[in-house]
Amino acid sequence: MDDRPITRPSLLIRLRDPGDERAWEEFIEIYTPLIHRLARQRGFQDADADDLTQEVFRAVAGAIDRWDPDPARGSFRAWLFRIAQNLMINFLASARRRPQTLGDSGVKDLLDARVKPTPDDSSQFGLEYRRRLFQWAAEKVRGEFREPTWQAFWMTAVDGKKAKEAANALGLSEGAVFMARSRVLARVRRTIEQVEDD
Repeated sequence: MDDRPITRPSLLIRLRDPGDERAWEEFIEIYTPLIHRLARQRGFQDADADDLTQEVFRAVAGAIDRWDPDPARGSFRAWLFRIAQNLMINFLASARRRPQTLGDSGVKDLLDARVKPTPDDSSQFGLEYRRRLFQWAAEKVRGEFREPTWQAFWMTAVDGKKAKEAANALGLSEGAVFMARSRVLARVRRTIEQVEDD
């Protein structure tokens, strides 16, 4: 009998199956705050950012079968970023065709200026993605650990406190703090690896 664990398929491959609700739930959990924040940074109002986020997911669902995972063609995040950027531009173009309701073309000029991509945008999107993915994975695994273990991890890995300071605050030894941090970080990394695509 083969006892080796079966490798979990990547999230992106699973997204190609519209019936895989768990894959889509994970994808939406990870990317909703990221895309919404990108739209807000570009000057979109909250409701418009929500609408844009839904449009991005609709576009991904319609195009995921055509996405090529070949690294030479670029990463998934770059592809997703281009989709979001294009949809923001389309949104602004359609707003330009509608009658002016805000009374001033300066508002549209401001939005146009904020949506134009800069060379830094893609790297910022990648950084935001990494932050969101860490936060998502941490939320997923938190219930697997006792509160002192979690607090030791959070205080040292996220809040940046020294192990001695965390140990004193939690009534643990420094070794226990290091072990807790290591255990939780390893679990967070495994969770991220399960969904990471590039």
